[in-house]
Amino acid sequence: MYYTYVLLCTRTKAFAEFYIGYTHDLRSRVAEHRSKSVRSTKQFDAVKLVYYEACLSKKDARKRELQLKTGFGRGYLNRRLEGSLRA
Repeated sequence: MYYTYVLLCTRTKAFAEFYIGYTHDLRSRVAEHRSKSVRSTKQFDAVKLVYYEACLSKKDARKRELQLKTGFGRGYLNRRLEGSLRA
């Protein structure tokens, strides 16, 4: 299985942004982000897994990652995670 995942990365309570990626080992990849081993997320104070989808092929997971990185995809995530983001 391959996973497309979304992390909520925060620097302060007022500033947060999504990081979107894909991987074949979700647990270890999230652990890498949390341990500040990933260049693109190491500047954040907190990294929280808020969403993921499973795909059978790497190609499908990568395609979904690219979809979620568009304006439409980020809007979808904001609507989909509306309740979670307020809490």
